[in-house]
Amino acid sequence: MNVMSIACIIAGYIVGSIPFAWLVARQLGTEDLRNAGSGNLGAANVWRTSGASAGLLVAALDIAKGVASVLVAERFAAGDAVPAAAGAAAIIGHMYPVWLRLRGGKGVATACGVFAVLTPAAALLAVGIFAVGVLTTKYVSVGSVLGSVALPLAAYGLGSSQPAVNAALGVSALVVFRHRSNLVRVLEGTERRIGVRA
Repeated sequence: MNVMSIACIIAGYIVGSIPFAWLVARQLGTEDLRNAGSGNLGAANVWRTSGASAGLLVAALDIAKGVASVLVAERFAAGDAVPAAAGAAAIIGHMYPVWLRLRGGKGVATACGVFAVLTPAAALLAVGIFAVGVLTTKYVSVGSVLGSVALPLAAYGLGSSQPAVNAALGVSALVVFRHRSNLVRVLEGTERRIGVRA
């Protein structure tokens, strides 16, 4: 792996680690999103604490940083491996941002942006499953887990490149891991349903 490839992956992490949820919520008056609502630095918690418009803005920004990380890598590195690695790095950056002591979000929106570029058809299918899961259960966390589990299966089944499939497998495992406390709350009946303000 050459210097440019390594630089693309590092850039992916740095871009991914920009904490848009924290920045937007703070701009709107939430002192520290990590101490509000669910404590998660993601669009869903911004939606709960600051309203739908703010939540949608954060989702768009988080998706955009996933898209950007892959497009930059595609521009400067040949082949499929580096863009997939840069995209995965962006998702890891979102989950574990260096600026906030490695305490970030769950990575779903950023993953949506990454795989919208790496494997669009699989990403679209995963988003559809996410939507069905949320509409059926009213839990964003359940939709997120279902969509993330479906992603690598869809990527493989639709003939995506091996690096994209590998990245999808790794990201899927991370997203499920990051949602472990949500799943416990779902089972206990204490998880917040969509539309409930914090």
